[in-house]
Amino acid sequence: MPLYIVPTPIGNLSDITFRAIDVLKNSDIIFAEDTRTSKKLLNHYSINTKIESFHKHNEHFKLNSILKKLESKDKISVISDAGTPGISDPGFLLVRESLASGYEVFCLPGPTALIPAIIQSGFPTDRFVFEGFLPLKKGRKKRLEELANESRTIIIYESPYRVLKSLQQFIIFFDPNRKVSIVRELTKKFETQFRGTISQAIEFYKKNKPKGEFVICISSSKED
Repeated sequence: MPLYIVPTPIGNLSDITFRAIDVLKNSDIIFAEDTRTSKKLLNHYSINTKIESFHKHNEHFKLNSILKKLESKDKISVISDAGTPGISDPGFLLVRESLASGYEVFCLPGPTALIPAIIQSGFPTDRFVFEGFLPLKKGRKKRLEELANESRTIIIYESPYRVLKSLQQFIIFFDPNRKVSIVRELTKKFETQFRGTISQAIEFYKKNKPKGEFVICISSSKED
């Protein structure tokens, strides 16, 4: 049996495909980043498939047992807490090793935060670079120096605890007037979006405490 990578909603539970529900219902086992979080989704759609944890702290440990299940012809699905596994979430290692072992891998189309974020930013979408979460310490300065002259739209994921600090670092390397689009809690009830310059964003988040998950889009250096 092949391995199925199944995207799940990033906020609104309605943002899941019929095919995703069907695959999850008909899997022998679902490996989830956080079983407690995923059970809310599975219960919502009456999916009673067996579920086990698969996250960044145990993916190396679980790898061989999952490959053995594939060898036994089990139909296996992998989901993350939200979005598409492998995009800033566990999944890459398992996909690589499954392919190396001769198993087919199918990734269903579905939710991911970066695409709606860039589309509603108003920045060019023909070419962009996705950075995910920037390095916290080692390599961060070098990465920011490289991005300073990036001619494509930049997409970065950030936690509420580091949004303001990241923006204050951006202004060291980027033009203060470089445009940003910052969306918070995509698809959720309290989704909000800020559009302006990096300098304006810093002032905004000094006055408005960041809450929720953030996607930051930065205009290309050519637009400054």
